[in-house]
Amino acid sequence: MGTITIRHPAVAGQFYPRNPEKLRADIRSFIRSQVEPITALGCVAPHAGYMYSGHVAGAVYARLKLPQTFIIMCPNHTGMGTPLSILSGGEWETPLGTVAVDGAIADQLKSRCALLSEDASAHRYEHAIEVQLPFLQAQLDHFNFVPIAVGTSRFPALEALGDAVGDTVAQAAKPVLVIASSDMNHYESDSLTRRKDARAIERMLALDSQGLYEVVTSENISMCGYGPAVAMLIAAKILGAKSAELIKYATSGDISGDRDAVVGYAGIVVS
Repeated sequence: MGTITIRHPAVAGQFYPRNPEKLRADIRSFIRSQVEPITALGCVAPHAGYMYSGHVAGAVYARLKLPQTFIIMCPNHTGMGTPLSILSGGEWETPLGTVAVDGAIADQLKSRCALLSEDASAHRYEHAIEVQLPFLQAQLDHFNFVPIAVGTSRFPALEALGDAVGDTVAQAAKPVLVIASSDMNHYESDSLTRRKDARAIERMLALDSQGLYEVVTSENISMCGYGPAVAMLIAAKILGAKSAELIKYATSGDISGDRDAVVGYAGIVVS
């Protein structure tokens, strides 16, 4: 398992540009907004290649008044590491620079959730947190974050994680935004994906973590980050969340023109 001193980018040049100037220009094009940003408790943002989902993620980040501390939860696509893998030290590198992990917040999370374990292997090649960081780096001069890779589908474990996140943020001496990195339904037709995603989005907008879990698992909605989203909703409810807003929805078919096998992307803000 071990730790990472510097976690080097795994998908620069694939999911987003490796060139810093091109990366900043792309992000600027994605976060243009005439809408007044709001203070939020949590959000859901997609993590596909920027050409497909960057405009959805950008709409989310343009809607937020960003603090300087984040807890970012993502699915574990690689299958490496422990079921709930956290890092509590080191820095993560992107083409826009390095970002330090907030060790104090990470330690608080581990003290509140015994299921969290220090595990670098789950994060080394996982893209779903990495692709969020440039959006934050492009808008903030300085920030810290805590990465958590969620590799379990057990509701009690997700509930324990959400409780720990909510309690930790409630006791923090500074604002902390909880980010769930997730794409929506995968590789079915555009029309079916939109119908399935609408069911999952409905539960998220209702702040219904149990309902989201049940609809995703019972209706075979291949939302890769439903675990992080469930935990984020649980944490947000602890923090007094009253509402959720769908900022933007799209599918990969909107970009590629292929409507036979698409991936859905939803951007949601919880406040």
